[in-house]
Amino acid sequence: MQSGLYVTLSAEVALDRRLTTIAANVANQSTPGYRAEEIEFKSLISKADSNPVAFASQGASFISRRAGVPIKTDNPLDVAVQGEGWLALQTPDGTVYTKDGRMQMEQSGALVSVDGYPVLDAGNSAILLDPAAGPPTIAQDGMITQNGHQIGAIGIFSLDAGAKLKRYNNSGVVSDRPATAELDFTSNGIAQGFIEGEPTSILCSKWRNSLWSPARSRASHRRRKDPKAR
Repeated sequence: MQSGLYVTLSAEVALDRRLTTIAANVANQSTPGYRAEEIEFKSLISKADSNPVAFASQGASFISRRAGVPIKTDNPLDVAVQGEGWLALQTPDGTVYTKDGRMQMEQSGALVSVDGYPVLDAGNSAILLDPAAGPPTIAQDGMITQNGHQIGAIGIFSLDAGAKLKRYNNSGVVSDRPATAELDFTSNGIAQGFIEGEPTSILCSKWRNSLWSPARSRASHRRRKDPKAR
């Protein structure tokens, strides 16, 4: 009897967490460069007595690396990072990697993110543009040109496939392993005048539809506990 109660409670905790995660993904689906959070659930088997009981784990969360769809903006300071590459930002908490390529040029010429963090080059140094030289041209390899002169290059970094990513604000991530500056720009490059949008409309529809699934499952658990519950 107690085992049944514990199974139900563990299932409700897991469903609540899943619902919260899906809701956050849906709320941020229009955030440029946002990476969805996903949860991997596993069953925990208890063999305390002769009848093994499977409990639902709370799940291990991880940040998806699924790329979004490029959206054309024609803004010369917008970039979409293609392939497995990431931009690097200098924040008060250290280096943060992002796919949000909305950049701005400050009066000093400093190239910063939409949140005001310096955008870094391949050597992890801040980039300084010429504020009097007009809009920059940004090549696929990140090279920035103004009035025919090369000013610097935006760093493009790859993150280890096995690295654990921790979210920083909405579209940033912190890696537990060192990033590597990209040298292959055929598959990992920059597209100027674009930003990265939501993964796909089909995927986002799946997220929205999934919001109802945990709620229905939770209601089903409650009805099993209390047949009068609706």
